[in-house]
Amino acid sequence: MFGATFVFPLIMGLNAQLAIMLSGVATIIFLLIVSGKVPSYLGTSAAFVGGVAAIRAQGGDSAEVTGAILVAGVVLALVGVLIHFVGSRAIYSVLPPVVTGAVVMLIGFNLAPVVAGTYWPQDQWIALITMLFVIVVAVGVRGFLGRIAIFLALVFGYVLSWVFDKIFGQITSYDAGAGKETTHWRVNWDGVTSADWLGFPSQTTVAADGKEVVGWHFPSFTVTAILLVLPAVIALIAENAGHVKAVAEMTGDDLDPMMGRAIAADGVGTVVASTFGGSPTTTYAENIGVMAATRVYSTAAYYVAAIVAILFGFSPKFGAVVSATPGGVLGGITVVLYGMIGLLGAKIWRENRVDFANPINLVPAAAGIIIGVGNVSLVFTDDFSLSGIALGTIVAVVGFHIAKAIAPPHLKELWLAERSGEAPKNDDADGAVLVVNEPGAYKEP
Repeated sequence: MFGATFVFPLIMGLNAQLAIMLSGVATIIFLLIVSGKVPSYLGTSAAFVGGVAAIRAQGGDSAEVTGAILVAGVVLALVGVLIHFVGSRAIYSVLPPVVTGAVVMLIGFNLAPVVAGTYWPQDQWIALITMLFVIVVAVGVRGFLGRIAIFLALVFGYVLSWVFDKIFGQITSYDAGAGKETTHWRVNWDGVTSADWLGFPSQTTVAADGKEVVGWHFPSFTVTAILLVLPAVIALIAENAGHVKAVAEMTGDDLDPMMGRAIAADGVGTVVASTFGGSPTTTYAENIGVMAATRVYSTAAYYVAAIVAILFGFSPKFGAVVSATPGGVLGGITVVLYGMIGLLGAKIWRENRVDFANPINLVPAAAGIIIGVGNVSLVFTDDFSLSGIALGTIVAVVGFHIAKAIAPPHLKELWLAERSGEAPKNDDADGAVLVVNEPGAYKEP
């Protein structure tokens, strides 16, 4: 998860060095809260990227970004406490798989314009080659190297950009730092050569040109920014619950009693990290895959990893190298990463056998996804509106419960049978017998 853990802070406009350091701190907090019973490392969460991109598009600064993330962390922690005392079934009744899948999907696909408008134009050929490298390594290379395809692609793209500079010279393209088209080197190490080897990340400042130089900072809070990132909480609930289940299957332990603690611990980790300007945290499926491959489930390994991350965080030189990652490289990687986030929503639907022949599932999810992906806006006043991810999430969640409440009895029966994995025995209101094709999939004969 190392590559993604510093790629996501970069694309959220946060300090990657600080994000690495605070991911170690958050991991130690997580392990203490779960009493060492859920081995996991907390890296940077992708669920917030879309909301943060929307905040930036509206002119929000890093303090507003981390303030919104902090509030989302508090909400996630409170949800975890609720789950711990009332059980996970209460959450699943409010956020069934059709809703969580839709929210995860719209969060990922909402980011497509960021790739198309910000990263890909910086160097389309580097982006294309880097993207192809990710695909080839992730699919064609077996074992550990295949699992770190994103990290290898970062290194590959970095080196390739340097080679292109030597062969083809400077490139004239969109420069995200300048916000316009300029002629520049793909790899600029001015900041690397001037950075110290050891030291704490610098405080956020504003440069002479008026642009923010992000470092550590304290958050500030605006309602609009908070609303834009709150949908990420739904994605994190689903993500954390799935990861706890996966670890339980591998270790053979019953971790259901720890699910609430794990979700709350993730929220607390996010609160601590964002308090000082770091990025939001979450458990990582990649690390669960490593546990499955190595059969090492000791939480001691995660404490060591956390300490190593904290030590990396005390090297400004390391942070400068990360921050100098060429835009074209990020373009090739984010094409894959953002798409994967979106398709995780489809994975949730498939694993839970969501039946889209039932309008209760189909209509609200369809409306929410299109609103989220298309960045549709609902304007209330000149100063307040809902759009994109926030509005799409509200439509998916509220629309589902309205649809379920007003649906005729045969559709409700069909939905309940889908959740229980059994086909209903009665005829529906129209007299057509509903028969099961496979669990969760029904059709009329």
